[in-house]
Amino acid sequence: MTTSTEDRTAFAESVRAFARDRLADGALERAHAPGYPWEVAELLAQQGLLGLTVPEEDGGQGATLLDAVLAIQEIGLVCPKSADVVQAGNFGALRTFAEYATDDQKTRFLPGFLAGKSLLGLAMSEPEAGSAVTDLATTAERDGDSYVVDGTKIWSTHSVEANVFLVYVRFGPGVGGIGSVLVERGTPGLEIGKPSEYMSGEQWAPLYFDGCRIPAENVLLGPGGFKKQISGFNVERLGNAARSLTLGRLAFTIARDHVLQREQFGRTLADFQGIQWKFADMAVALDGAQLLLDRAAANAAQGLPSAYETSVAKLAANQAGFQAADQALQVMGAMGYSTETLVEYCFRRTRGWMIAGGSLEVLRNRIAEDVLGRRFSQRAPK
Repeated sequence: MTTSTEDRTAFAESVRAFARDRLADGALERAHAPGYPWEVAELLAQQGLLGLTVPEEDGGQGATLLDAVLAIQEIGLVCPKSADVVQAGNFGALRTFAEYATDDQKTRFLPGFLAGKSLLGLAMSEPEAGSAVTDLATTAERDGDSYVVDGTKIWSTHSVEANVFLVYVRFGPGVGGIGSVLVERGTPGLEIGKPSEYMSGEQWAPLYFDGCRIPAENVLLGPGGFKKQISGFNVERLGNAARSLTLGRLAFTIARDHVLQREQFGRTLADFQGIQWKFADMAVALDGAQLLLDRAAANAAQGLPSAYETSVAKLAANQAGFQAADQALQVMGAMGYSTETLVEYCFRRTRGWMIAGGSLEVLRNRIAEDVLGRRFSQRAPK
């Protein structure tokens, strides 16, 4: 889509103008509404902002990851809840699906995803397999021309609303036995449990697979597909990092405008050096993390970023975004803490992204392995 700095600037400006015109109104209300904003999804699809990195021959825009990062950030600076839709339509499970799905799977599912009428959820974590994802126990066993899925998934993305789930499963023992399947909502043997709520207000529901039979055509990646899945998951981490930075910058901007106008002790808050230094620190952290995020997106080979650059970018962006939201809330006092502005929402969301998609501790482990040139097993010795 874009090949030069001028093209990217024009693209960013067009997305910004669209967001201000169509998404600014109702942004605060959307942030506090728990459900998936389907009307926003269809609106973004009409604007060509879903499937940005999906090849044109598959119905997408054939753009780069850097374009998708620009889109999620420009949308998020106006309506942070709508940035979640850009994430779902460009990063996360959709990017893994677009990279590895068969032609038949693309024909059946992609049109709905790219039109904003259908949603793909990611079911990875289990009660005993969170960060240690290779410990997953959900199985998929061949039975004629079908597979039977059994197990439980928790913390699954879009589990309350998704029409289709990309489910990490075990076809056999060891890491080499891990792959993934596609399970449609309503398939017999799939039970969606009672929704629970995160601190952010988002909802999730446990997924129970009990003799859930799916056609063999719904296998996305068979045995040995784990490394490919994690490569695709690195894209999700970039979407996570982009939203962290964007909401941090949104909180920063709201707080900056506040301190320039709010007066205490006969002077604006901006006149106090303690406040000035907070904004200086926020600006340095946000700008530094932005450069790391842009590097990871720009250097993505064949659409998939490197694990090291992704880990560095997510770690920096998660910390910078939360720091900015936290300090913005502090300088705004009660107004920042209230639901009258988006700052407290930004605080809650950025806190969650320090856990989701790879905790800060897991990212540090991954970065250290690359820096020191060796792998450090976290498993207890047998």
